[in-house]
Amino acid sequence: MLVLSRQRDETVVIGDDIEIKIVDIRGDKVRLGITAPPHISVHRKEVYEAIQKENQAAASVNPQDLAGLNNAQAKPQSPGNERRSSRGSGSSR
Repeated sequence: MLVLSRQRDETVVIGDDIEIKIVDIRGDKVRLGITAPPHISVHRKEVYEAIQKENQAAASVNPQDLAGLNNAQAKPQSPGNERRSSRGSGSSR
């Protein structure tokens, strides 16, 4: 791991197209500004780990779990049926 010391408004360059600038320092917090090409994702580590966890969970779905979705899509209800079934049989005003 490369460890660098930087002051506010100083920049670190990674490769030809990534820049990390020290925007602000307040107490024990450092604000970074990151400039990177659109094809490079930039995330906080905890967000990146959550994305990876969700991707792994989505990739491990069983085809049997999806069988119910196919049945639900095959039988669409018309909006008219829902309205008729929700009317009560009470007296009219």
